[in-house]
Amino acid sequence: MRKIFLFLFLSAVTWNCAIAEENKYVPSPSNLKARQAFEEMRFGIFIHWGIYSMFAQGEWYLNSGLSDEEYRKAASGFYPARFDANAWVKAIKSSGAQYITFTSRHHDGFSMYGTHTSKYNIVDGTPFRRDVLKELSQACAEQNVRLHLYYSILDWHRNDFPLGRTGRKTGREMHIDYDSYFDFMKTQVKELLTDYAPIEALWFDGYWDHDEDSIPFDWRMPEFYRYIHALQPSCLIGNNHHIAPIEGEDFQMFERDLPGENTAGLSGQAISQLPLEMCQTMNGMWGYKVADQNYKSTGELIQLIARAAAKSSNLLLNIGPQPNGELPATALDRLQGIGQWMQTNGESIYGTKGAGEYPWGVMTQKDKTSYVHIFDRNVTSIEIPWTGKHPRTIQSLATGEQLKARLDKRKHLLTIILPATHESDDWVVKITNDKNPRT
Repeated sequence: MRKIFLFLFLSAVTWNCAIAEENKYVPSPSNLKARQAFEEMRFGIFIHWGIYSMFAQGEWYLNSGLSDEEYRKAASGFYPARFDANAWVKAIKSSGAQYITFTSRHHDGFSMYGTHTSKYNIVDGTPFRRDVLKELSQACAEQNVRLHLYYSILDWHRNDFPLGRTGRKTGREMHIDYDSYFDFMKTQVKELLTDYAPIEALWFDGYWDHDEDSIPFDWRMPEFYRYIHALQPSCLIGNNHHIAPIEGEDFQMFERDLPGENTAGLSGQAISQLPLEMCQTMNGMWGYKVADQNYKSTGELIQLIARAAAKSSNLLLNIGPQPNGELPATALDRLQGIGQWMQTNGESIYGTKGAGEYPWGVMTQKDKTSYVHIFDRNVTSIEIPWTGKHPRTIQSLATGEQLKARLDKRKHLLTIILPATHESDDWVVKITNDKNPRT
């Protein structure tokens, strides 16, 4: 009897393991190719835009105490007359950014595209009656800029969504039915992936809303991810949940911090082997806030792009458009300044991997070429670890000027002598070799 029981037990365990293995996510060849393309882009622009821009207080304004009933009235006055998708994409592309991540729907539940699931969207719920996502997707396709979509799985508007620690101030009744809400999300995601193709990635904003519950809330993310990959296997999935990636996710994101840093307290998770992306604001807020003019300088943003690449990470830099549909003038100025630098130095960013951080700056690397990013304008020479022969060429990337250097083979140090005119927020030295360097 015991042998029969043991046989049945082991058979059940084997069967369950086989089912688990069968259901394990295996990325498709097209997905792996998309991951590689994503890693090579290194720089993208985040766009947080919705009816919350009408209040000019940031994207979380509904959570400030305003009732959902009062908040919804903003939709009837939302008319971004100066929205020009082609102008947006042109300005973004000129900065050197390779992709745009656009908020199709934020926590307020308002859809910024013509969804069939609800009239609470920019086409059916506003006097503007234009599908801004459709126009943006067309402009991206025409100008060869890749399009990703932010999608919030939280909803402070629908009454079938189970509100957690946020959204409780909206004053609406709840008739919790997560099956209904889950089907709603699946329908919307199907719309986004089929009606606005090609969408190359979906950016989810975490499921922290129930992280204080005594009984963990089942968001059914693995099921959701399987559904998305069945619709479009190459579509990359990332989730801003501040934990290690879970099965079905294709890239890992870090909010307001570079991978391995956690100064904002949101990015303490371990770094995975997936493609990486850091998201950061140009000023302080994600959505438009009229009083927030605390923009980072162009130099700071250029250094952030280089620092991200030195961590083998993309930088997703945010802009919050104004309610009239324009990108803020300061944001446009920053895009222009970044673009001027990228025109000369972009090769030191695109397609590179991290090659170290130093007191004077960082290094990136691509095949047989190393790029030394010098942030400190006062240094006259720099030392970097170097094993192997003396590099074939060492030159200023901006001017092509050949630089003097000496190699100490015993200490494995390469010393590069810098010219007196290396005054730049990120002055790049290009080092080429006969074979892959070992720095």
